Amino acid sequence: MLTNLQQQILYAQPKTDEERSAVAGACMIDMQLEMPLLLDEMTNEVDSAYKALPERLYLIDAQGRIAFRGGPGPFQFDPGEWERAIEAHLRLQVPE
Repeated sequence: MLTNLQQQILYAQPKTDEERSAVAGACMIDMQLEMPLLLDEMTNEVDSAYKALPERLYLIDAQGRIAFRGGPGPFQFDPGEWERAIEAHLRLQVPE
């Protein structure tokens, strides 16, 4: 797995919500993400509430419950597994 430095993905640490939003938007474009994402506040309130060391990928359902928790990152991040969990969760939400 290549690091951001190796891929020359370099951004200054955001100091405002607007800067953070711009960096997140660039990442979404680069990663070709089409799903809506939420951006934490500069105080990292959500990160503090859900953090786990090492970091993990989560899916939070509409009731605020953890619907999926991925493996410890960065080396056990599995975006494909996360995507399948999202797709499965969305299928459960569609009335038949």
